[in-house]
Amino acid sequence: MNKNLQTTTLGGGCFWCTEAVFQEVKGVEKVISGYTGGIAPGKPTYREICSGLTGHAEVIQITFDANIISYEDVLVIFMTTHDPTTLNQQGADRGTQYRSVIYYHNELQQKIADEVLKQVQPYYDDKIVTEISPLAIFYEAEEEHQNYYRENTQQGYCSFVIAPKLTKLRKLHADKLK
Repeated sequence: MNKNLQTTTLGGGCFWCTEAVFQEVKGVEKVISGYTGGIAPGKPTYREICSGLTGHAEVIQITFDANIISYEDVLVIFMTTHDPTTLNQQGADRGTQYRSVIYYHNELQQKIADEVLKQVQPYYDDKIVTEISPLAIFYEAEEEHQNYYRENTQQGYCSFVIAPKLTKLRKLHADKLK
């Protein structure tokens, strides 16, 4: 068992996008798409999440080796591969389920998240609206949402929305890629 494995939960719009980004990052062991942060009881479905009525966000839960990539670096990649200045929206995806959010798992993660947001703010013209909240219950998304980009690269959304995010990742963070 690797004692250096850590977990973080991030929401940056559609989980298909953030999942695809972090599957390419060196030190990331596992990425699971899911939902958290809502008020509806029980495990929500994708259809319920898309309604915007449950209060959940589409998120990914990342397990990473802190000896290879730091939590701070994970957050910098996250903050630079989506737009953290748009409230409840990423591109054409709109609604609270697409909010920019960092769900921290402990007080140290909360502190680091606060610091990273301060560090990256000068690079944006608009104010960062990324929420920093304690992790609530994480629900794993349905199987068809796992590894979505890898299994559907020719699908329109993947070509027009996810592929440009991956290009940006490769340009900004080439030294952090597998």
